[in-house]
Amino acid sequence: MSQYNQDIEAIKALKEKMKGWDAINPEHAARMRAQNRFHTGLDIAKYTAKIMREDMANYDADTAQYTQSLGCWHGFIGQQKLISIKKHFGTTKRRYLYLSGWMVAALRSEFGPLPDQSMHEKTSVSSLIGELYTFLRQADAWELNHLFRDLEAAKKAGDSAKEKELLDAIENYETHVVPIIADIDAGFGNAEATYLLAKQMIEAGACCIQIENQVSDEKQCGHQDGKVTVPHADFLSKINAVRLAFLELGVDDGVIVARTDSLGAGLTQKIAVTNEPGDIGDQYNSFIDGDVIDKAEDINNGDVVIKQNGKLVKPKRLASGLFQFKEGTGEDRVVLDCITSLQNGADLLWIETEKPHVGQIAAMVNRIREVVPNAKLVYNNSPSFNWTLNFRQQVFDAWKEEGKDVSAYDRTKLMSADYDETELGQLADKWTANFQRDAAREAGIFHHLITLPTYHTAALSTDNLAKGYFGDEGMLAYVAGVQRKEIRQGIATVKHQDMAGSNIGDDHKEFFAGDAALKAGGKDNTMGQFENI
Repeated sequence: MSQYNQDIEAIKALKEKMKGWDAINPEHAARMRAQNRFHTGLDIAKYTAKIMREDMANYDADTAQYTQSLGCWHGFIGQQKLISIKKHFGTTKRRYLYLSGWMVAALRSEFGPLPDQSMHEKTSVSSLIGELYTFLRQADAWELNHLFRDLEAAKKAGDSAKEKELLDAIENYETHVVPIIADIDAGFGNAEATYLLAKQMIEAGACCIQIENQVSDEKQCGHQDGKVTVPHADFLSKINAVRLAFLELGVDDGVIVARTDSLGAGLTQKIAVTNEPGDIGDQYNSFIDGDVIDKAEDINNGDVVIKQNGKLVKPKRLASGLFQFKEGTGEDRVVLDCITSLQNGADLLWIETEKPHVGQIAAMVNRIREVVPNAKLVYNNSPSFNWTLNFRQQVFDAWKEEGKDVSAYDRTKLMSADYDETELGQLADKWTANFQRDAAREAGIFHHLITLPTYHTAALSTDNLAKGYFGDEGMLAYVAGVQRKEIRQGIATVKHQDMAGSNIGDDHKEFFAGDAALKAGGKDNTMGQFENI
């Protein structure tokens, strides 16, 4: 017996025990249960954590089983993404959502648009997680509502074969609820602040939290200058805080992504505590740039002195009070950061790079895997990269190294549309298309995400509509550029009242009030214009 039919029988039995429940239809109650599978954010976190752990194991067995996500800044955007994925691919397997701290700062802060510097309200992060899952649960209710309406129609028509088909679809229904990788930035304060925010995020539904090793109050976007890292002990205390938040709330298999910005970060705020040569603090300090001290007179008022490789060294301190790392140490620091994080509670890594280059990423991952063989990455396929230029330059450089004639191309001007249809341009596009597959296979990337794509798509689509609607096209700009495409591509939002829940509400009104219900879906509802077209 299906879960739906089990629920009907259980509610029937309950109804018989209770007084005054004559108006309650067990089928209606069972249907509402089916349309609301997840009752709390913790239900979601536990469910999605299991999915993510299974996906990680599957990737370890077969790198073709990598996962993907797009960053979404509003519940509706996340909802439409998952509806589209189900429509086009029939399943949401291995597709997640990404919650970008960058987009929270830029689009969801009560202070107004802000740069990615952790100046937005802490609670806006967990609020967005809750909002995303509210919209995904509504997508379930919306899709199941249509299935239940079709089931009722099949019953009335006496079509038992169709009825069985629909009951099977309801019983085996795949939810739109998928894992969210949620960005907690640098933790928004000390370890206690990180723990408190992590709890809110998990309670809202997050099964995976990403945290970075920048100084919380000096945080910068990963693709900008001026990044300041913290000693490993400071970062590990925050990883512990997140883990304990997961354990406190019963999400025992919650996932932590440890991000390192060391490749592009040349500064540190603190000199690490070290107790003996070679410990983790000493290794961190070994990367700090400084001048060897030959005599006491070399030490000036306010100078700090450390020991590096048995020598006394005066670290170079900037006017800001920050200390500078030695040039060319970024990759070594990344490898140390990653190994240390994985050995101390992190599950996945994030290496923030300055370009999308499989070879560069693989070189670091291979060094990490010498110590932690199953190390794997979450990677930012960032809109901050000029992908066209980067891959065209990679092809140009590969050809040049092979001895191929590249005289027809100007490396500094490869972004030009003049190169779009050339052999180089087409090969670069092929490399771009294969980047995820290649990087998953060769560079240990388990999860590919684009941090803020929907920031750009919203701007682009709005620009296209504004250009036409306020210009000579007038209303045709909307009709041809939006509505007609929605209809022909089968995008559900063309019936926006239905998408927003009008039909769900109508059915509920009938459940609540029977024939007395005042419903919106009558003959004068304009949604009828979009039926059977």
